[in-house]
Amino acid sequence: MRYHLAGNIPPKRHTIFKSPEDQFYYEQLFGTEGFHGISSLLYHIHRPTQIKSIGEPKDVTPKIAVEKNVAPRMFKGMNVTPEDDFMDSRKILLMNNDLKMGLAKPKKSMDYFYKNAECDELLYVHNGTGILKTFVGDLEFVTGDYLIIPRGTIYQVELKSDDTVFFILESHSPIYTPKRYRNEFGQLLEHSPFCERDMIAPTFKEPVDEKGEFLIKVKKENQITDFIYATHPFDVVGWDGYFYPYKFNIKNFEPITGRIHQPPPVHQNFEGHNFVVCSFCARMYDYHPQAIPAPYNHSNIDSDEVLFYTEGDFMSRNHIDLMDFTLHPGGIVHGPHPGAMERSIGKKFTEEYAVMVDPFRPLKITEEALKVEDPSYKTSWLE
Repeated sequence: MRYHLAGNIPPKRHTIFKSPEDQFYYEQLFGTEGFHGISSLLYHIHRPTQIKSIGEPKDVTPKIAVEKNVAPRMFKGMNVTPEDDFMDSRKILLMNNDLKMGLAKPKKSMDYFYKNAECDELLYVHNGTGILKTFVGDLEFVTGDYLIIPRGTIYQVELKSDDTVFFILESHSPIYTPKRYRNEFGQLLEHSPFCERDMIAPTFKEPVDEKGEFLIKVKKENQITDFIYATHPFDVVGWDGYFYPYKFNIKNFEPITGRIHQPPPVHQNFEGHNFVVCSFCARMYDYHPQAIPAPYNHSNIDSDEVLFYTEGDFMSRNHIDLMDFTLHPGGIVHGPHPGAMERSIGKKFTEEYAVMVDPFRPLKITEEALKVEDPSYKTSWLE
């Protein structure tokens, strides 16, 4: 991430900073990986530590149905049940010790605040519009936006459509752009398929100076606990640093193409510890005169592969609907469906969009996933 400054801050960090009314502002270091990782400094009207009460934790541990999976599977995201509440709507389908993935179909805006105290979150907007409101500003989102939310961010989601769908990924490690696309100073390189201009920081909003009772739901270790604070969490008068939520639209990803079929790493958009996230986007197909645009059969020996289909027709698969998830476990050969390779020959362009996640540890399958599984997928390569 690049340095960003918004609102009012003092000329020197860790020094006295007061309002025009001679009231102290309160500094907060907001960062990750102790004091080693990237961070920002936030300046509050009130102390951000004023807890009035703490409720009993609610266990939200996903229920695992399949601990060890070797079968290709497909889950019909269209059949995941919407819920009124944003947190209730988050259905985890696949997970391991590094991440959790699933869908959320909330029907109502949040009337409380939320903080994930241990995971970075990636929310991909499959459908809908709204505002991600945070303590450092607002991000208006539309279909195709990735919302990258660092752990510890206090936020609300305001929906502006009644059919919003998020693909959700929670990561126990920070979510960054790929290291190979950054130089030693952190700047994205010329051959990167995106640049800093594509990453939109929050729009700063005037601080909210309110006292009362403010509910922040805090998630940690698969529990959600209700904290009541005495002051509004969005009372930040200014902040600066490198650690903040941002958005990136999938249609700003510039695909890397070649004369023959390029491997999936050219589609990489983000990474965390033991996983990568790729964006498959509209692009020119391979242009060697004998090129086969469909992907070749491969085994993914060291990782599982998850694809979430979000827009267009995916040329390597038959009978795929939008919002479908496919899971191909590591070590099991997979490839195009029968006829897909032949259909692809001579094609010049694709309009497909999909989010791919490759975890380097095997995924477990939850009970929520089995509710929407298409059991016929595992034998769908038979001719």
